Amino acid sequence: MSGDATDDFRVLIAPGLHNSGPEHWQSRWQRLFPAFERIEQDDWEAPDLERWSARVDQTRRAGRGDPRPVLIVAHSFGSLATVHSVARDPSGVAGVLLVAPADPDKFNVAARLPTQPLPVPSIMIGSTNDPWMAAPRAALWAERWHSRFVDGGPLGHINAESGLGDWPAGLETLYLLIDQVQNRTLAAH
Repeated sequence: MSGDATDDFRVLIAPGLHNSGPEHWQSRWQRLFPAFERIEQDDWEAPDLERWSARVDQTRRAGRGDPRPVLIVAHSFGSLATVHSVARDPSGVAGVLLVAPADPDKFNVAARLPTQPLPVPSIMIGSTNDPWMAAPRAALWAERWHSRFVDGGPLGHINAESGLGDWPAGLETLYLLIDQVQNRTLAAH
């Protein structure tokens, strides 16, 4: 897909535990948009906020030769690592899409995450029947971070088991984030 709005950004994919398999929407998006880059973790089975966040930082820095602003598309524990990274240092990041974040309390990392607004535009998509974070808790974290909260309906953990295919509704939300980022940039000039 050339001439797409995503071409104006360096898009990073931040998977959660176990990485995202071939039928996960994140992997499918990478096939649709080959320029999207995956943030690779050393151990996909061990969610470690500091290590995973450091890898988000490292991947962001690796593209310094690319002048485009970064968008991060994160899922589950990858969302927590992304928030942790961006809250510490937002440089170069234009916005984040947080999909079905894992509940920070389940991983004992809530105290290490920001409770104030994120320094970049963000949208969070939650599910009404997500086993990893109940929708009201997701909405509470979205409110803390000043993320626009999108109720995705009963989609489980919004992963391969949700049977979403290329997940067009998620892509629409990514384009909403791009619009939000571009409007913010225009307003600043």
